[in-house]
Amino acid sequence: MTDNFLDDPAGQDQDFSLTVDATDAGKRLDAVLAAHAETLSRNRIQSLIRSGEVTVGGAKIVEPKYRVNEGEALCLTLPAPEDPEPQGEDIPLNVVYEDAHLIVIDKPAGLVVHPGAGNWTGTLVNALIHHCGDSLSGVGGVRRPGIVHRIDKDTSGLLVVAKTDQAHQGLAAQFADHGRTGPLERAYSALVWGAPSGLKGTVNANLARSQSNRQKIAVVKTSGRHAVTHWQVKERFGHPGEPELASLLECRLETGRTHQIRVHMAHIGHPLIGDDDYGAGFKTKANRLDDPLKSLIRSFGRQALHAGLLAFEHPANGKTLRFESPYPADFAKLLSGLQKF
Repeated sequence: MTDNFLDDPAGQDQDFSLTVDATDAGKRLDAVLAAHAETLSRNRIQSLIRSGEVTVGGAKIVEPKYRVNEGEALCLTLPAPEDPEPQGEDIPLNVVYEDAHLIVIDKPAGLVVHPGAGNWTGTLVNALIHHCGDSLSGVGGVRRPGIVHRIDKDTSGLLVVAKTDQAHQGLAAQFADHGRTGPLERAYSALVWGAPSGLKGTVNANLARSQSNRQKIAVVKTSGRHAVTHWQVKERFGHPGEPELASLLECRLETGRTHQIRVHMAHIGHPLIGDDDYGAGFKTKANRLDDPLKSLIRSFGRQALHAGLLAFEHPANGKTLRFESPYPADFAKLLSGLQKF
């Protein structure tokens, strides 16, 4: 099976195509597409088929239960979104740096980066439209003006936003290169359960949309998107002679996938503290602790992940810009509690 997503500049999948192999021959059209189009639910795919957005061998097929044949070329096209155009909102921003070309924001936990289902207002994009007016890059589209990269709603820390199309293109090229040939750096601080056996390591594991829960990401063996995370232990927490309770890790990305650090850390057995999606099974560890640490961990309402370092080449003048963000108050308080354990 060969399949391919065509990405727009902001990372939104627009089209999906694949050639049916012997493994999928004879299966329903909607089931085959759902298995390989990671970002789309089966219900969404069925709707797209019925509305004529799927072709088989160049011919429109509007019946989801159509049985595919080996060698057939399937193509799914996503229509242009009809979501409401975001409006500017007077939301406070922690501006770390700003010039005519770009703006660097220290995002608080809880702030969604761009509008989407369930979050049409109150996002970073709404705040940026209010702050920057018409000076944001249009490359990302109406819903994502200037957005070059993203961090999760409940992850705190640094991100850069383009104010001109030239800056957007220059920054996007650096993020696509992931620092292999330039000065781009992204480092995250993560508080995780337990402690890896070594002091540093690399997780090289492909990621794809979970088949059991489409809102989550999972490690897959034979498909998905290439994903690499480098980690290094900065501090371990626990009583002498006993297994470590938790660790502070620095994580650096060689690729930038949705939930990458969270999924990779859970994959090696050390999920992030507070991550209900990928570390729910570790909640009982907090129950065995004494107060006040038990209360501190229980009340920490997000995954313990902070994007603390961001460096890149300025797309207009070529200078290397480097920014560091201190731990936010909740992260610092949790770290302090673990250090006293």
